[in-house]
Amino acid sequence: MSAHLARRLHGIEPTIFSAMSALALRTESVNLGQGFPDTDGPAAVLDRAREALAQGRNQYAPGLGVPELREAVARHQQRHHGIDLDPATEVVVTTGATEGIACALLGLVDPGDEVVLLEPYYDSYVAMLQVVGAVRRPVTLRAPDFRLDVDALRAAVHDGTRLILLNSPHNPTGTVLTPEELAVVAEVAVRHDVLVVTDEVYEHLVFDGRRHVPLATLPGMAERTLTLSSLGKSWSLTGWKVGWATGPAHLVGALLAAKQWTTFTSGSPLQPAAAYALDHEDAFPAALARDLQQRRDLLCEGLAAVGLTPRVPEGTYFTLTDVGHLGWEDGAAFCATLPERAGVVAIPAQGFYDDVEEGRHLVRWAFCKDEPVIRDGLARLAGARLAR
Repeated sequence: MSAHLARRLHGIEPTIFSAMSALALRTESVNLGQGFPDTDGPAAVLDRAREALAQGRNQYAPGLGVPELREAVARHQQRHHGIDLDPATEVVVTTGATEGIACALLGLVDPGDEVVLLEPYYDSYVAMLQVVGAVRRPVTLRAPDFRLDVDALRAAVHDGTRLILLNSPHNPTGTVLTPEELAVVAEVAVRHDVLVVTDEVYEHLVFDGRRHVPLATLPGMAERTLTLSSLGKSWSLTGWKVGWATGPAHLVGALLAAKQWTTFTSGSPLQPAAAYALDHEDAFPAALARDLQQRRDLLCEGLAAVGLTPRVPEGTYFTLTDVGHLGWEDGAAFCATLPERAGVVAIPAQGFYDDVEEGRHLVRWAFCKDEPVIRDGLARLAGARLAR
């Protein structure tokens, strides 16, 4: 660690996703780790980006985002979820949901504030909670079912809690919180007057007839919930880093107060293309979810066949397996040798936990890859010795 590194960053390791994807490239392994698809999103959306470039939309966009994208986000929220928003004050465009998370925490959380979150968690949550000086209070989704422990949530939230940071559909467990579970989140948030930031980037990617329910639609939640989502996952354009935050003007304004000093704005020619996707490519996420469900089943069946029994996820890009029975010290040791043994890369999940023992032997696999890639990865695993 550099002697010049600010104390606020001490102990925050480099993101595991970059490290494992670099390992996949270096070893020419099949990357079933990082969650990005092998195929781009709708061609018509790419065409709109090219047109915007050619038409000179290459200078700064407004800090809130271009009006057509904010209006398209508002239409999307009304059409899919029945949420009415003023695009002038209740929508802000972010540089992906990751910037939305960072700026929401910078804008809403002071040093020493308590933040309740579900674990395992997306790694940027913990990094940014440390940066803002928050005290994190994890509520663990425990194997094998990874359901919300409502009693643990009620115990974690109290009158001094500042914020609940929620993620559903949940990365990396694949859990989609039920209306009953969400009702308990709403109950404790209203009772203790707590704000909620909810990460819903996988909102369209749910399986087996399930439906994602935004927390903001529950009674008492619209005025206290800041909702984050993005184009990347549901329209297979992860590299665009176009996201948005929606909610009451005072919460959107708090996020914007931080965002104006980070990126200010980004991706000017991509924003009108994103608006086109929301308005005119509505069928793409639904078709993608159906296709992902088939790829989920392919990966889960193949993992089970090689002795890595997976949790069948209800949504997202990911499934988890426990490798403890194979004799490895932890998931990190298993994943470190997997490229050499099998020519496959996966992600150890233990870094997504405060409860180290709960996550020690869990490994995350991605099924957002093309079917031939998944089949290649499974064939490599089937031909390898996975036990230590």
